[in-house]
Amino acid sequence: MHEELTTVLEPVPMPGFVETEFVKNITERAMGYIKAGFPVHFRGASGTGKTTLALHVASKIGRSLVMIHGDEQYTTSDLVGGEHGYRLRKVVDRFQTRVLKVEEDMSKGWVDSRLTVACKYGFTMLYDEFTRSRPEANNILLSILQERIMDLPVGRGGGTSYLMVHPNFTALFTSNPEEYAGVHRSQDALRDRMITMDLDYFDEETEVAIVRAKSALPRKETERIVKVIRAVRESGVCEFAPTVRGAIMIAKSLAAMNGHVKGSSAIFQQVCQDILASETSRVGSKNNQAKIRSLVKKCVTQHC
Repeated sequence: MHEELTTVLEPVPMPGFVETEFVKNITERAMGYIKAGFPVHFRGASGTGKTTLALHVASKIGRSLVMIHGDEQYTTSDLVGGEHGYRLRKVVDRFQTRVLKVEEDMSKGWVDSRLTVACKYGFTMLYDEFTRSRPEANNILLSILQERIMDLPVGRGGGTSYLMVHPNFTALFTSNPEEYAGVHRSQDALRDRMITMDLDYFDEETEVAIVRAKSALPRKETERIVKVIRAVRESGVCEFAPTVRGAIMIAKSLAAMNGHVKGSSAIFQQVCQDILASETSRVGSKNNQAKIRSLVKKCVTQHC
């Protein structure tokens, strides 16, 4: 016997989700691949909207969702399941009035993990940043995605050593590029079993729409923030190019401080420098701070 304690989500359209033609094109392609029977893998830099897009696609699929977040410490049992906790079975024998016989049996109980539950019931699985898990932990996915068969551990019970994957099971994956810290190189065999959609930065109209939806700033001010972000990105001098996430941080911070997007505003200049210095480099050196200050000042002067 085993228990299933996995939290299952019911995907619904996300409030405030921005679906421009740019986003709609990505979504429609992803849904086409899923309809053809292929897992979809969104790969891209941090802040390019991979997880948000995957959740949006999951809402379009319309089936229950389980989420798995990649972790360096994961083993296969974290995906499939294992023995957890204890069960106590107590038998009291009162066959004779003056004789009391008590038997106790304590044993571990099997608990299916999220991958097993999704495969069994045909749910959608979103494996977020799956390359942060070690490749050997993800080997179980090879037969699931190709042969639609899941190998089961011996200790699970049930009289069978495999599970036929439900025909409605759908797999979505996200990952950062391999040069990111903490990211493993995934198996070639696993990548060959999915269709990878490389996500770059959104187009300008989409970035403006997203920042405005998240901050409620006027459109003109939002457009200026996005232009500054894109100018810094296109300068090519940053270790990491700023994303729409940086633009959202600037816009929401200014709204909280009652600031305005003006080239003459000291608050606007300082907010841009603080946020972009942290987003574009891992090293908080004085040289990097000076470089970002100079670059931000130039871009603000140009666009604000």
